[in-house]
Amino acid sequence: MSRADEVWKQLVQVVWETREDWRQRVVAATGLPFGRIRALRRLIGGPLALRDLAQAMSTDAPAATVAVDDLEDRGLVRRTPHPTNGRMKLVALTAAGKRMVARLEAVSDVPPSGFASLSAADLAAVQRLVDALKRSGR
Repeated sequence: MSRADEVWKQLVQVVWETREDWRQRVVAATGLPFGRIRALRRLIGGPLALRDLAQAMSTDAPAATVAVDDLEDRGLVRRTPHPTNGRMKLVALTAAGKRMVARLEAVSDVPPSGFASLSAADLAAVQRLVDALKRSGR
């Protein structure tokens, strides 16, 4: 395993292990399973084709379809015809879906306790690394 692989694995582990409290609070605030929350969050930027939503959720099209069916039944998303491809549908947030997204985004997402104690220099270094990762497309 390369050094980059080792560091990435450790970073992902730190993030995953500190997210459970936030996930539980989001589920409690919305009454939605977390998978549905993931779908809603991917639609914040605008409508997506179902296959693109599935890709953004890191799932397959049948699982995304189940999530969209449920969200549509709840009045949080709607399917509309694709403007240029008659075989595709776009999935978009409804007004109620946008209110639900606002509710889930209002749930505080505090960093792990050790993060707040980092020095300004360490935080700046973390920011530089995050920026570099964004630029690299990862």
